[in-house]
Amino acid sequence: MRKRRRNLIIWLVIAAVVIIGGIVGFAHHRSQQAKTVTVGVVALSNDDEKIWNQVEKTAKDKYGVTIKLKNFTDYNQPNKALKNGDVDLNAFQHQAFLDAWNKANHGNLVSIGKTIIAPIRLYSKKYHNIKDLPDGATIAVPNDASNESRALYVLKNAGLITFKKGTGKLATVADIDKNPHNLKIKELSADQCARALNDVDAAVVNNTYAVPAKLTKKQVIYTEPVNKDSEQWINIIVANKKDKNKQAYKDVVKAYQTTQVKKLYQKYYGDTQRTAWDLNLK
Repeated sequence: MRKRRRNLIIWLVIAAVVIIGGIVGFAHHRSQQAKTVTVGVVALSNDDEKIWNQVEKTAKDKYGVTIKLKNFTDYNQPNKALKNGDVDLNAFQHQAFLDAWNKANHGNLVSIGKTIIAPIRLYSKKYHNIKDLPDGATIAVPNDASNESRALYVLKNAGLITFKKGTGKLATVADIDKNPHNLKIKELSADQCARALNDVDAAVVNNTYAVPAKLTKKQVIYTEPVNKDSEQWINIIVANKKDKNKQAYKDVVKAYQTTQVKKLYQKYYGDTQRTAWDLNLK
């Protein structure tokens, strides 16, 4: 009887250990899952990968967060993926683009941290100076709401067009008041503007696509100025609103906003992309 009771106690202890071990293991597995953050990016270049490698290292070493990147080919995909839960965060867009996307798609995505500002440029393979553009020149611009507006503001700041009184942040071709050189504005998908340079006189190209297209400084005929008006063009890390306070997501932002990352941007991009979390715009 005593032997049977002792065996029962032993088996009960073993069962308890197995159950507790299973609970601990499950909790650890869930904890590990919570510490893995998938970030959507667009058209990642080799230099971008090196910068994200540093972010990943800091996130892992300092905060215990594993970052996984999901690379998309165009601007239309990452916000849908975030809204649907296919990624946890994304890092590819500026505030104006996010505002326009939320409005058009009934989205509830929010910025949780600033990354960089990348002044966009007017490129040409036919002309070396903006003053050389002929009357009737064709200029390609991105056709999504925010980037088209940004491109048109570039043309405005360059003195090529003016806007009607009361034009807001999201300008369209319909807002053009004066076009003294009778420029023809060709609206294309953002990823097509660089490719169109062989067929148009000039094109406003986002850096995301200028780098892989191997466009050079010699082909730049005008650069967007960076000032107080540029705030809406600062790139951001974005989350679903309900997740904006998740600690792991905040840790990703902190891992990005470091001196090491700032130095890597200076090394690889010089003045073409500037870190913006501590930028003093005037």
